[in-house]
Amino acid sequence: MTSSHHHDHDHTHGAAVPDFFAEMLDLDVAVLHEYHAELLSWLASLAGPVHHILDIGAGTGTGSLGLARRFSEAEVVALDLSAELLARLSDRAAGAGLGERIRVVAADLDAGWPAEPEAFDLAWASASMHHLADPDAVIAGVLGSLRPGGLFAIVELSGFPRFLPARPGAGLSAPAALSPAALEERLHAAVAERHARDLPHLGDDWGSRLAKAGFTVEATRQFDIHLTAPLPAATGRYAQVSLQRLAGGLREQLSSEEIAALHALTGDEILHRDDLEVRASRTTWIGRRP
Repeated sequence: MTSSHHHDHDHTHGAAVPDFFAEMLDLDVAVLHEYHAELLSWLASLAGPVHHILDIGAGTGTGSLGLARRFSEAEVVALDLSAELLARLSDRAAGAGLGERIRVVAADLDAGWPAEPEAFDLAWASASMHHLADPDAVIAGVLGSLRPGGLFAIVELSGFPRFLPARPGAGLSAPAALSPAALEERLHAAVAERHARDLPHLGDDWGSRLAKAGFTVEATRQFDIHLTAPLPAATGRYAQVSLQRLAGGLREQLSSEEIAALHALTGDEILHRDDLEVRASRTTWIGRRP
């Protein structure tokens, strides 16, 4: 359940969207389905009747579709900057039989809050808030668009999932400096360095921002995910696509030796590794409009 402003895993600023991007988001739901189900069930337990939902940064629609299925009486307004992603979302909604309940709206929230007639019962922003130039303005816009008692759920990722076993030397034939686990950590360190420079709101305390805007912070919950064998069937492909995406965005920061090792690591053999894991951490803040 992710959104559309791109920083290597889940967002795009209106540029052409590669096919593996949509695949990666679908794989996230397929592999982490228990987490997604638990998150939505917890959210539903805190919400009252939900008839109108706003998905901020809807991306390829994993969040919009999940919300529409979980809140079966609700209509979903899906906001995104990318016309291409919104077109994909509309097609997916129609294919899932949800086309009449999901409406797409093109909107650049950094340019202003869109005029929407509904008073929403629930607003949802998954991995999108930290991309905004002025997130406080958007939070204020959400507050004004919710009915009294409505909820705003902000979901943020601590980083990309990790897939290679953390124990030194596990399943390795390469030197330790180029072991699968070491290469994965090298990618994560490079991404973290770039994000610290380019994404100043990444890692913010969104509970404090919600409270500052006038929300009552209803709950904060961190989900620590650690999947081990037996894993969902799609895990190998999820690891392959995710690591290829990471490596592709960092080639200028990697040595030729590292690039060669990553090419070998992310080939089809990773689809059949028996030592893969999935380790990730995600946090949700829920604010309620008084």
